Amino acid sequence: MKTIRLSKSCLGDSEKSAVMRVLDEEYLGMGLEVQEFEKLLTRFFGRPAVCVSSGTDALQLSLHAIGVSIGDEVLVQSLTYVASFQAISSTGATPVACDVDPDTLCIDLKDAEKRLTKKTKAIMPMHYSGNVGELEKVYTFASKHNLRVIEDAAHAFGSEYQGKKVGGFGDVACFSFDGIKNITSGEGGCITSNDKGLLQKVRDSRLLGVEKDTEKRYSRERSWEFDVTEQGFRSHMSNIMAAIGIVQLGRIDEFRIRKQEVSQKYIEGLKDIKEIDFFDFNFKEIIPHIFVIKAKDREGLRNYLILNGVECGVHYKPNHLLSKYLSNYKLPITEKIYSKILTLPCHNSLDVIEQNKVISTIKNVYE
Repeated sequence: MKTIRLSKSCLGDSEKSAVMRVLDEEYLGMGLEVQEFEKLLTRFFGRPAVCVSSGTDALQLSLHAIGVSIGDEVLVQSLTYVASFQAISSTGATPVACDVDPDTLCIDLKDAEKRLTKKTKAIMPMHYSGNVGELEKVYTFASKHNLRVIEDAAHAFGSEYQGKKVGGFGDVACFSFDGIKNITSGEGGCITSNDKGLLQKVRDSRLLGVEKDTEKRYSRERSWEFDVTEQGFRSHMSNIMAAIGIVQLGRIDEFRIRKQEVSQKYIEGLKDIKEIDFFDFNFKEIIPHIFVIKAKDREGLRNYLILNGVECGVHYKPNHLLSKYLSNYKLPITEKIYSKILTLPCHNSLDVIEQNKVISTIKNVYE
């Protein structure tokens, strides 16, 4: 029995050729391919973009650049991948777990307001499945409380909000290009912002804090006489990663259409099952990184799907239930949602026959 995969990279001959070209040039580190990828991303977003080695690094370097450190606190929804929390705690700051809105799965600002202290320095809204909720209210909240906003947009590359590209506006937005995101570079990520000082700090810190080393790398040179004034990290993107990313960026409209088709087909195919419910996502604006349902007897459905060759997942176990980030308070909406959510296969290579099998298998459980 062939297993229907939950997620996968969608790569073709163009990506393979791009990698081979870099291998033939024998300049694998950070260089002209990364520079070109950044130029194309800057054009895509309409504002500067800086590439790094992962979405997690994008978050960590952004937090570092705005001065988040030991003793500070950052508001973040608990229903997110642990990378969000790890990025915050890696700076020495404390991630403060917040509840989510039950319809959008974005941070609940009323709950977040209850968790404000004098130590709160930033808020990190996470764009679950590419959906940003009511993002303008996050910025109103941040302005009211004098907070920086670091958008965890790992799920949201290519999504739009009120006619504008996510990442093309706002304070700081961080994207992931890992193997199963909306576009991939194998691993990788980027940061977008209009804050020139922040972006320069990121450029330096991704290369171990070596000042102005980016310019040297893009000229195929190295810095030999340099200065380091701040903590740096090994977080730059390689030419191999960028070569894949450049091709993938050129396919974003193809990916948008396919992911939206998959989502709409699930809704149409499952809408009459009373034990299944959907979230309030605008699939005309977003490119869904994942497709998530709410299911009665989630574990029963999950086990039946796996038994019948359909991979599925749970995005995510709330961070306030993990040992490292265990909280002394409840997040009732998050905990209720966690008991019901199930992620179905949703990727660009999912064909009609496979998706029909997923839908029919779910129907078998409830009919």
